[in-house]
Amino acid sequence: MQMAPQMGYDRAITVFSPDGRLFQVEYAREAVKRGTTSVGIKAKDGVALLVDKRITSRLLEPQSTEKIFQIDDHIGAVTSGLVADARALIDRARVDAQINRVVYNEPISIEILAKKTCDHKQTFTQYGGVRPYGTALLIGGIDDSGPRLFETDPSGALLMVKATGIGSGRNAVMEVLEQKYDENADLDNAINVGLEALYKATEGKLTQDTIEIAVIDARDNRFRKITTEELASYIKTVVDRTRQE
Repeated sequence: MQMAPQMGYDRAITVFSPDGRLFQVEYAREAVKRGTTSVGIKAKDGVALLVDKRITSRLLEPQSTEKIFQIDDHIGAVTSGLVADARALIDRARVDAQINRVVYNEPISIEILAKKTCDHKQTFTQYGGVRPYGTALLIGGIDDSGPRLFETDPSGALLMVKATGIGSGRNAVMEVLEQKYDENADLDNAINVGLEALYKATEGKLTQDTIEIAVIDARDNRFRKITTEELASYIKTVVDRTRQE
């Protein structure tokens, strides 16, 4: 039986359709859109990465669901989409960061690391026998240029951004960020705006078990995850403020 023309391109591994589309890349983007909501925000004194971990069962240990990763002392990343794919990319990015330290005796810049990651993702849209990575990463950190934040796409495309969201709640997140993002805000205010965006994306379902936040602070240029006590304080502030509005 002869396949319909579109079905042939649909089943092929990243082969262009007659109208110039790569269906496998588009499917990878759909995997990202179905993933948990993640937010990245650049402040004047650092970068904040936030994620809704979406715990689906009370039998799960919340700390076992890892979606924010440390790549180097000064770089972190948050993912949406297929977490297994993200882990493979994170492992590769960690190796790239360490190679840079060994060869050049200096920490890798955020842009170079993001470009290396996207170059690798792009090759998986170009060769037979492979499929695109079904994950998007927000890579943030601090280097000689100050706080930097990059969004990577399954196609290998790269965007430098001030604030953005990925995953299933992206539209709700972007609506809040467009209204309330202030590039002159400090890290605390940036975290509050990011949590407010997640509050809207999750329809008010913010808890210490389902939300995770990491920051790279310009005071010491080091990645760290927000403690449970700090997170509880941030959530209370955002919930109270949102209810007053």
